[in-house]
Amino acid sequence: MLNSDSVSDDEISIFTTCPQSKDVDRRDYVRDVIEVSRWSEEFDCHGMLIYADNGLVDPWLVAQIVVQNTRRMSPLVAVQPIYMHPYSLAKLIASIAHLHGRRIALNMVAGGFRNDLIALGDPTEHDDRYLRLIEYTQIINLLLESNGLVEFTGRYYSVKNLKMTPPLPRELFPEILISGSSAAGVAAAAAIGATAVRYPRPIEFEAAERDAIATGVKYGARVGIITREDEEEAWRIAHQRFPSDRRGQLAHELAMKVSDSVWHQQLSQLGDRPVSEKNLYWLAPMENYKTFCPYLVGSYSLIASELRRYISLGFRTFILDIPPSRDELAHIMEVFRKAMDLCGNPV
Repeated sequence: MLNSDSVSDDEISIFTTCPQSKDVDRRDYVRDVIEVSRWSEEFDCHGMLIYADNGLVDPWLVAQIVVQNTRRMSPLVAVQPIYMHPYSLAKLIASIAHLHGRRIALNMVAGGFRNDLIALGDPTEHDDRYLRLIEYTQIINLLLESNGLVEFTGRYYSVKNLKMTPPLPRELFPEILISGSSAAGVAAAAAIGATAVRYPRPIEFEAAERDAIATGVKYGARVGIITREDEEEAWRIAHQRFPSDRRGQLAHELAMKVSDSVWHQQLSQLGDRPVSEKNLYWLAPMENYKTFCPYLVGSYSLIASELRRYISLGFRTFILDIPPSRDELAHIMEVFRKAMDLCGNPV
């Protein structure tokens, strides 16, 4: 069984991703969130990522739905500092723990779409946003760890004689993830003890940077997977789900112009890679603006072998794309089991 508690050096942690409110009819959205939450828990996923941006419903309200309709899974809530004070966020974590006895995970984001930030009156540059994110997270940690008064003075935030009530039980302290595709993101992960989540490049690029990856920072990968026993069947489903879309390609090009995310630039520079049994790495879903992560497509055996290579490089957390069905998630979890068997660590 895949581990659903804290992750050790020899274990992997798998998160799914919650449907986005902008992609689902309002009348169906809550039902879809509950369905994906329950599928994720059924397959022992560690949790489920909940996006946050200017065009989506509030992620904390979605997290409440997830908590009320599952028993143990952790909502992984995307946290953008510009949206709320760190005290308010720490209060939400402590309150959910107090009311439901549940643990929340945090996905700290600096924000890559400049137009969203500018609309909120925030012109802060990319690397400085990560410095701000460090301070923000440090205050949250201090509030949740301490039973007394907290003081903090930084460049972006300061608090004085601040106390968190209700207190947070130590076993419900949040797991923290952060974007780690840029040097600033990795430095922030090291500073706050977070897992640095990368949008992984093809395995040969990641392997070439093995020394840079092995810095003591915990690493994760944001990646979609389409897999079947048969290679051709996997690719047939992939092209059916993500057909070429000129309108989507134009939307992707526009998004690139207003984004300063390092991962956007890194993946876009890879260019076209031919589809073949030797190349499982597929960027078409992202390039057609259907999703925001690279995909691995292929047979169980090939994808399991590829995942084993990523795991061998130190990736211990995997955030999957939104599962379109329970059966699709079942295929993905099967290939993770096979990958861990290859690693000599059956799950």
